[in-house]
Amino acid sequence: MSEVSVVGPDGGETIRLGPAQMRILEDGSTTGHRIGIGEITLAPHAEGPPQHRHAQHDEGFYVVSGTVHFTIGDTTHIAPAGTLAMIPPGAPHTFANPGDEPAVMVNTFTPDLYVQYFRDLRDMIAGGQELNAESTVEVMSRYATVPATDFARPADSPKESP
Repeated sequence: MSEVSVVGPDGGETIRLGPAQMRILEDGSTTGHRIGIGEITLAPHAEGPPQHRHAQHDEGFYVVSGTVHFTIGDTTHIAPAGTLAMIPPGAPHTFANPGDEPAVMVNTFTPDLYVQYFRDLRDMIAGGQELNAESTVEVMSRYATVPATDFARPADSPKESP
């Protein structure tokens, strides 16, 4: 019989990254590294990472609570609770929480490549380096991820997605 993982509401590995908290629920060790799963809590009025593209993994976001703005290229999608955003390799993306309440998302990575990115950011902060756009991009580069410099930050007046 294969090993099973059950992570309770207070379980997982919690990583604090500035205005965001990542709780790693599945780091790929149970799934043969086919998928990693985390829970992101984004503070009110918080920006996510610089807009970027992944070359080697799909990324999914399911909004559990709050409203998240996903910027894909130059289009911002308003995503209330219950929204799923799937980001294939190569698609430029970022996210933000413009609201007054925390936003919670379930985040998937297939394969699990990007789970270690969050651990590397944690270790960088613990080592005394500041969490900013430049340091984030440097850590992203270790995981086949590059900034999407051809797109600006989220627009002032987001377009509502269909």
